[in-house]
Amino acid sequence: MIQAVHTKVKGRARYKVEELRNSAALKNYLERSLLNYPEIKFVNANPLTSKILVYFPQEKSYKDIAIIIESVLLTYSGKSKLLPTKKKDKNLKTHKQKVNNHQPQNQEDWYLIPSDKVVHKLNTSPTWGLSSELASINLHKYGANVLAHTETRSDLSIIIEQFQSLPVALLGVAAGVSIFTGGVIDAAVILGVVILNAAIGYTTESQSEKIIHSLKNRDQPSTWVIRDGKQREIPTENVVLGDVLTLKPGSYVAADARLIEADNLSVDESALTGESLPVTKINDSLIGDDIPLGDRLNMAYKGTFVTGGQGLAVVVATGQNTEMGNIQQLVGEATAMETPLAKQLDQVGSQLVLISMGICGLVFGLGVWRGYGLVQMLKSSISLAVAAVPEGLPTVATTTLALGIRDMRRNRVLVRSLSAVEALGSVQTICMDKTGTLTENKMSVVEIQSNTHNIKVTDGEFITKEKTINPYSNDELLKLIHVSVLCNESQVSRERNGQYEVIGSATENALIYMAISSGVDIIDLREKYPLVQTNLRSENRNLMSTIHQTHDGKEFIAVKGSPAEVVELCQTWVKNGQIVELTPADKSAIAIENDRMAGKALRVLGIAYNQINQSQTNNNHETDLIWLGLVGMADPIRKGAKELIGDFHQAGIATVMITGDQSPTAYAIAKELELSQEQQLEILDSSNINNLTPEALTALSDKVDVFARISPSNKLQIVQALQAAGKVVAMTGDGINDAPALKAAQVGVAMGKGGTDVAREVADIVLEDDRLETMIVAVSRGRTIYNNIRKSVHFLLATNLSEIMVMTVATAAGIGEPLNAIQLLWLNLVTDIFPGLSLAMEAPEPEVLSQPPRNPDEPIIKKSDFGRIVFESAGLSVSTLLAYAYAIRRYGFSPQASTIAFFTLTSSQLLHTISCRSEHHSVFSREKLPRNGYLNTAIVGSFAIQILAIALPPLRNLLKITPINFIDTAVIIGSALWPLLLSESTKSIPPQNRSLPSLPPNNNAIHLT
Repeated sequence: MIQAVHTKVKGRARYKVEELRNSAALKNYLERSLLNYPEIKFVNANPLTSKILVYFPQEKSYKDIAIIIESVLLTYSGKSKLLPTKKKDKNLKTHKQKVNNHQPQNQEDWYLIPSDKVVHKLNTSPTWGLSSELASINLHKYGANVLAHTETRSDLSIIIEQFQSLPVALLGVAAGVSIFTGGVIDAAVILGVVILNAAIGYTTESQSEKIIHSLKNRDQPSTWVIRDGKQREIPTENVVLGDVLTLKPGSYVAADARLIEADNLSVDESALTGESLPVTKINDSLIGDDIPLGDRLNMAYKGTFVTGGQGLAVVVATGQNTEMGNIQQLVGEATAMETPLAKQLDQVGSQLVLISMGICGLVFGLGVWRGYGLVQMLKSSISLAVAAVPEGLPTVATTTLALGIRDMRRNRVLVRSLSAVEALGSVQTICMDKTGTLTENKMSVVEIQSNTHNIKVTDGEFITKEKTINPYSNDELLKLIHVSVLCNESQVSRERNGQYEVIGSATENALIYMAISSGVDIIDLREKYPLVQTNLRSENRNLMSTIHQTHDGKEFIAVKGSPAEVVELCQTWVKNGQIVELTPADKSAIAIENDRMAGKALRVLGIAYNQINQSQTNNNHETDLIWLGLVGMADPIRKGAKELIGDFHQAGIATVMITGDQSPTAYAIAKELELSQEQQLEILDSSNINNLTPEALTALSDKVDVFARISPSNKLQIVQALQAAGKVVAMTGDGINDAPALKAAQVGVAMGKGGTDVAREVADIVLEDDRLETMIVAVSRGRTIYNNIRKSVHFLLATNLSEIMVMTVATAAGIGEPLNAIQLLWLNLVTDIFPGLSLAMEAPEPEVLSQPPRNPDEPIIKKSDFGRIVFESAGLSVSTLLAYAYAIRRYGFSPQASTIAFFTLTSSQLLHTISCRSEHHSVFSREKLPRNGYLNTAIVGSFAIQILAIALPPLRNLLKITPINFIDTAVIIGSALWPLLLSESTKSIPPQNRSLPSLPPNNNAIHLT
């Protein structure tokens, strides 16, 4: 594991560590962990050379240091845990023997137990913490504080997946049989098509994987704990049960912990619970059974973020035993659903296998009955089996989806797998996480109720019903903004580029950003009115006040807090520039406004101030205040989210909001978004969900618009219930709590910028810039891809069936073989791949987002389509057989006759591409189809290749064809045009679907091309 390579200099040694090679994560871990040992002064690890340089006291042996490094390595690998440096080699050996026997951690309801009993149970102390020796024992006993890495697809697995379809498997079997019967060239061409398909799929999907992995965030590497009575910074991986965490603003919680001290402590738990507002924590034990995760106010959980105050917490769970570890286990248990297109193509492939087997047997039997040779009929039947399977089908589907991924990347949408874009196009219900997805996951001031104005705050502008207000022309508003900045704990600094850096709680930061947008110089204002004293909130006092000095040596008090408490401390208010009495009627009106704003799910603060009377003998300055107004804050809805919901409804997609917030907040957001197409919003919260059977939840799932107070396991239940109800479900989210549902949904959509690594790892689609509105582009692209693949499949089946008809009828009638094996293969290559791909590049239909989603159970080729396919194939076959009959009559059973049949069928199939552009609109109708330059190029290029086949002697000899004269050319052209005219003249235009309105001209989806 470790080898000393340079030990001549005392106090310095270099070691070779094979595990270090190309591992930046291990480099960081080694450097952090080793520096916690007093014996080690300096350490530098190099992943390129896999060597580590260590400086240590000269009296120490390099062997002692090797033991420490080896112990740390074992800890990283999860096989062992750190030992105190005073342990001897004998102890290390014993330690290694026990490394795989980690004991389970106690799973107790710690939030119900008083904090002093928790401390006693874990043998720790708020002031002393754990001893180093006990910490090492716990680390050895329970394991490192690390979460298992999410398994990602390897290059090999991506390659293997490209060959896991029945059409590809059948082509492989056909290639093997061709080699066995001597058709090496046939086999080489077939395998070339298979390899091309795999190369396109692998290249596209592996690139998407690399881009998504590049978005990973780095975990917080170290954590402050109390050990041996001192505050120490240790690697987060080494946090153990019983460690006392010191929680301060700006730090992440390293493990699940029970709070033992909480001084105005607030924690952002949105990544875990989905609740947008930071939670104020307490250290008292809770009362009740089955308390939801978001209501455990005396707990701090791994991965959450401290936004304000400070506290101490004793660790009760680490690593995989934490709530985040439980969520990760849910992710592992969730099963990814197969997408509709994958099911459809597999179904088509299965049908083609049966058809090809039947054709092989039928033609072989007919040929033997007619007296043809066994080897000849075996080759012909194999060729027909290959003809029955469109070689272009896998390539067309793969390439079309790859082009869809390319288009998505242009819109900063990263797609992990080829089928994900198509699947999003077939979605019937989209479940959207509220926090960070529909909303911005940051508090902002959205409304101000001053004494004379109701002011909306939007994009930094202060707007009344009449006009936009400049705060510097409105004394009341400016005073309210100044007091909000001064009575504020957020730390504000100015960066070199002139921008502000604001650190603090979400609520207080929102007030600072409001002031910045109004043009207030925050730093200058605070310097002008220096802080003298701060009076923080307390358990029975829900307000905060600060005292400031003015330029003339006087002082004033700034107050903010609960409107009901602040207004009771006020005797006057500013109205029209004058300070007037605040009457009981005025206070009642303020209370009504407060209730109105709270009813909109706003967090409302009351703002007041007053000059301090120096003659006061007591220190209570929070009296006789001057009321300034109400400030309403919310996690604002993302720009364009409401319009996006409307677009989804127009496209026939049901929208469901899932949130960890309380029902009133969820209702207010859903109402503003117009989430429901019905007049009444239906809300279901977690307490009701937990009492429902899976069958009852399935029955209710598609009737509910909002699921509130939801846990990660509830999200998974909701997605699975909708799927059980027969829905194709998309799930959007950004937090760890969304990961199980993201994986289970047919399409998981994660935020790339503000989302968590776990969410991105399991999602099918990542929105790189977090712009939710790009999803409607993906929906449109998915629907277009499906329609175009359907056109291509229709074309391929019709043309390949015509080959089967020609060969079967000719064999049954005893008029020879119109086409030999190599001609059949050439025909498929020329007419299948490039014409089929050109159909897959058709422009989106104008009404693509005006139609409801298709039924996922509907096959890619419906029963009604088979009649049309047989009709078109019959037209192609009849024209070819008539041309072949003419050639036999003129030339007999000769290569000349086969050449005419070969060119007739090839030409008619290429022209049939034009007919397959639309199911209902004829190319000769007044309603012109959009121009498709790819199709024109494909047809012209394929005709050019066909001409080369007869012009170049080597190709002519390979295909066994002969030159043709002018009369034969005229027969071929006439025979090829007749099926096109027949097909176009029999198209019927269905009545227009008026179930949904057309998109407005400025909709995003119009600009997909």
